[in-house]
Amino acid sequence: MSFLSRDSARQADEPALEIAAGARLIPRITIQAFCEHSQTAQLVESAVHDRRMSKVALTTHAGGLDGAIETYRSNPTPNLIIVETLLQPEEIPAALERLAEVCDASTRLIVLGHVNDVLLYRELIRSGVSEYIVLPASAQSIVSAISELFAAEGAAPIGRTIGFVSAKGGAGGSTVAHNVAWAVSQALRQDTLILDLDFAFGTAGLNFNQDPPHGIADAIGSNAKLDQTMLDRLASKAANHVNLLTAPVVLDRTFDFEEREFEQIVELSQKSTPVVILDIPHLWSAWVRHTIATIDEVIIVAEPDLANLRNAKNLSDTIKALRPAESEPLLVINKVGMPRRPEIAAGEFATSVECRLLGQIGFDAATFGTAANNGQMIAEVAANNRANEVFRLIGMHVTGRSVPEKSAAKKPGGLKLPSFIKKRA
Repeated sequence: MSFLSRDSARQADEPALEIAAGARLIPRITIQAFCEHSQTAQLVESAVHDRRMSKVALTTHAGGLDGAIETYRSNPTPNLIIVETLLQPEEIPAALERLAEVCDASTRLIVLGHVNDVLLYRELIRSGVSEYIVLPASAQSIVSAISELFAAEGAAPIGRTIGFVSAKGGAGGSTVAHNVAWAVSQALRQDTLILDLDFAFGTAGLNFNQDPPHGIADAIGSNAKLDQTMLDRLASKAANHVNLLTAPVVLDRTFDFEEREFEQIVELSQKSTPVVILDIPHLWSAWVRHTIATIDEVIIVAEPDLANLRNAKNLSDTIKALRPAESEPLLVINKVGMPRRPEIAAGEFATSVECRLLGQIGFDAATFGTAANNGQMIAEVAANNRANEVFRLIGMHVTGRSVPEKSAAKKPGGLKLPSFIKKRA
């Protein structure tokens, strides 16, 4: 009996996508790891903090290969077993054969070893081992290997999710989100879906001059009935390549959501739309925290004053802790140059918050006010306004099409999706 085999290792890396795709969430699987060293156990346990692993049940045990063999003599096997081995290359295949004898045929196996041997790698892959990772390795490498096994098989392309959150009420997170969505749709000709998550005071409908009969509340209320067809029916077309799931904007009832309330909607949106923009309200709850932890990019929109600085710093620190293996939050400073208002310089603001400054948008009450009152985007009201270039640069950055030079200099390759570099034969 041998472990279920997959195709032989690729001979070359896939070229980088022109437009970054959203990370695929690993399905609800059970993983058990058997480690020889406590450091390896800590490495494997740290992988569960990756947002792609949010649905995974992971446990670690001591004992390596021998521990796994003894455990599965009397216990069922999980979807995936990860084992660390200290054996010499010539001893590993025989030990794996003993493990295979006590495992189900559908169980996958990832081996963590300490010997970098091409011949060993070839033999293990040929015998049906799903992956061989040479230690020391990163948690990201382990997650990527798991993702390739369970999330990538036959999966349709998944759209990229970008969340905009204001550091302070009125900072303009919604306005920036909607205009960035417009910029992406027009510059890349990519379908973009805006999810207005502010049920009580959302402005997506107003900003696009839309009043659809259905919206995101209907999607939430459908519970288990929600599927791709229903989601497409509930979305309203705001412009070419721009679709909305608008908020109900009513106060006749309160909106208290469970932590994972929006998870299904986001996942379904990703399956049909290349770019999903989440307009996240300025509040802090379990569902906001979870949503921020599970999307591809988070952009903090702030005004250049002290209250925004404090809140942006708190948000930045919390988001980094929630997403230790993911891209750090980005910063957009809005309403720069407001008359008679003392302001914190953009560079100083970004340094204090410890975020990459993605763009600055000047204060322009006349243009932005006209756009808001007309239900239009800034590009429709004033095509030559400098803010349009900022929106375009933000859109190019978060979709992986290009990186602003200053940001790229600080952190080269920051938008590249994690990839596992396999040992080549």
